[in-house]
Amino acid sequence: MRGVRACLVALASLAATEAAGQSLLAELSQREVAVTTGFAGAELLVFGTITGEAAQPGADIIVSLRGPNASVVVRRKVRVAGIWVNGPSEQFDAAPSFYAVASTRPIETLLSAEERRRLRLGLASLPLSLRGRIEDPAFRQALLELKQERRLYSEDPGGVRLVADRLFFARLFLPPAVIPGPYRVDILLVRDGRVMAARDLPLTVVRAGTSAEIWRIAHDQPLAYGAAAVLLAGFAGWLGSVLFRR
Repeated sequence: MRGVRACLVALASLAATEAAGQSLLAELSQREVAVTTGFAGAELLVFGTITGEAAQPGADIIVSLRGPNASVVVRRKVRVAGIWVNGPSEQFDAAPSFYAVASTRPIETLLSAEERRRLRLGLASLPLSLRGRIEDPAFRQALLELKQERRLYSEDPGGVRLVADRLFFARLFLPPAVIPGPYRVDILLVRDGRVMAARDLPLTVVRAGTSAEIWRIAHDQPLAYGAAAVLLAGFAGWLGSVLFRR
């Protein structure tokens, strides 16, 4: 609750400096998330206010957070002679590495299917481009399910709290599996099936500390990293055998 109060104080200060005529103000609890070796995830608070004539009953807020695109391969398991092996596969060239959307109400009730596709809002409207020619929706569904299991994709209808038709806030969770890179938060003010105002805010996820150093060595000196990993694994195996022998 303290975090929410602190954010509302910051928002009041922000509103005092904003140009007149803005109908939607928004900010993040942090603009940078550091991924360390002990990173267990991070909670991001998105907060803001509806100002002027837009602050009337009937307004809704949609908040989405999107991470950098990444290539993903989805494989189908097939059973051969009683053994499960990799079968047909499909590659998605531009799948968001992370995607979360929260809203005051289910987005299906706020915007038409056409508008959701145009704005790329909701898991059903994500543009997941396939490299191959296999026209099988099961691969897309499998990708969505895999991402949701790892908490990398999520939809939270009711995840945005709107107070007195003016103040709003939403909590979004970044799991440990998030990749570094530029992220973007989009905030939409919706009324009567139309987007009345929009704001977008940048967020950066960066590696820090030992995690950053390990990543740098692995990419800049792959041979040295591989050799060190083999030696460390060998030492751990030897040490384990000695301890268990005793």
